[in-house]
Amino acid sequence: MSERLQVLRESVEHLGDVASRITPSDYTAAAYPSEWSIADTFSHLGSGAVIGERRFEDSIAERESDPAFNTSVWDEWNAKDPQAQVKDALASDAAFLSALEAASEEQRESFHFMMGPFAFDFEGLVGLRLSEHALHTWDVEVTLNPDATVPNNTANAILDGIQFIVARTGKATSEAKDVTVRTIEPARDFTLVLGVDSVDIVEARHEGAADLEIPAEAFVRLIYGRLDTEHTPAAVTGDVVNSLRTVFPGF
Repeated sequence: MSERLQVLRESVEHLGDVASRITPSDYTAAAYPSEWSIADTFSHLGSGAVIGERRFEDSIAERESDPAFNTSVWDEWNAKDPQAQVKDALASDAAFLSALEAASEEQRESFHFMMGPFAFDFEGLVGLRLSEHALHTWDVEVTLNPDATVPNNTANAILDGIQFIVARTGKATSEAKDVTVRTIEPARDFTLVLGVDSVDIVEARHEGAADLEIPAEAFVRLIYGRLDTEHTPAAVTGDVVNSLRTVFPGF
């Protein structure tokens, strides 16, 4: 099993643990972000698993995906009641994971799919699912524990593919500048390249202090728009974090 796939398994198991601590009466309570309920968040993960598994199967079978399939899945999941959204999400989540784990090396090597102009291989697909899965698990868990964090090994795996998210979702600033970042647990160095019409990130070692020192999991949450002041750990140092919240408002 690939390391990234193992981390996804751990995230799936963690979501199950989080779900076991939520009572049905809380399914309609707000998650993070507040426009989604807890059940809505599970529904998003569940429908995403169904769509992801079909996309994976279609690629392996070398067949065209039905363009109407995604919409039909969303309509089906939107019609479920909150208890069914949570229960069915856990089942479809496990099924998608099983399909990924069961794939042969040949199938993994031949897999590819396009998201707009971006091409992804098997590890890329697993990485996309892991990022979505871990952050939405946090969206739910933080309602139970305000000090919840993304697990360190999960954050590290997400950072391996973070350039795709940064380039797609970062909001360009009116001033071009570089921001050096040093993460903790694990220790990694990055540079955020903020341009007047683009945002990028590169991993490169820094000498001396960085503009921002931050736990790796908090850096992931910052990039995904989930590092408001109430959920920022004390280990974050550097005033630049305030301006970076504007660069990464979430999506």
